[in-house]
Amino acid sequence: LKSGIDVLVGTPGRIKDHIQNSKLDLSTVKHVVLDEVDHMLDMGFAEQVEEILGFAYKKGSEDNPQTLLFSATCPRWVYDVGKKYMKGEYEQIDLVGKKTQRTATTVEHLAIQCRWSQRPAVLGDIIQVYSGSHGRTIVFCETKKEANELALNASLKQDAQSLHGDIPQKQREITLKGFRNGAFEVLIATNVAARGLDIPEVDLVVQCSPPK
Repeated sequence: LKSGIDVLVGTPGRIKDHIQNSKLDLSTVKHVVLDEVDHMLDMGFAEQVEEILGFAYKKGSEDNPQTLLFSATCPRWVYDVGKKYMKGEYEQIDLVGKKTQRTATTVEHLAIQCRWSQRPAVLGDIIQVYSGSHGRTIVFCETKKEANELALNASLKQDAQSLHGDIPQKQREITLKGFRNGAFEVLIATNVAARGLDIPEVDLVVQCSPPK
């Protein structure tokens, strides 16, 4: 940062820290990219993002940075908020089209009705049937506590490890590497693993409860 850079990639909290500590000057920024904009402007990040962008944008100025917003889902409110940072003649590019659902035709979807108390045992059976002995499975839970409890549950016969926001980044990377390499078969995660993971060997994805 001291010697000058062309591109800065960062999380809102860390970028804000650098601005407040006078280690980062955004007054000459030419391009601003917000990835996963629906999360960035919603999940507790909105205030930080607004504050950061305040350093780069001047109201009514023609010299404001070019703004690019990317998202897999764009609810109406995302456009409304996004307009604050975009010129009047902004372009909207839709790579999804009119179809509301675009799931792969090779994926089978099943819904299973099951009591909470039976869930770990049923889950173990489902994994055995649909993922076999060597396949990989990702199980999504709502909470960190739920992920930890399920990973340690004796009813789950497969080797399982948990992945969530309380686990340090270094350990997360070790866990993911082990999962990729087949050191264990079942990854039990919160939505920290919902975006940006590419593990082709996964045969089965389970939502422990309907996502909220």
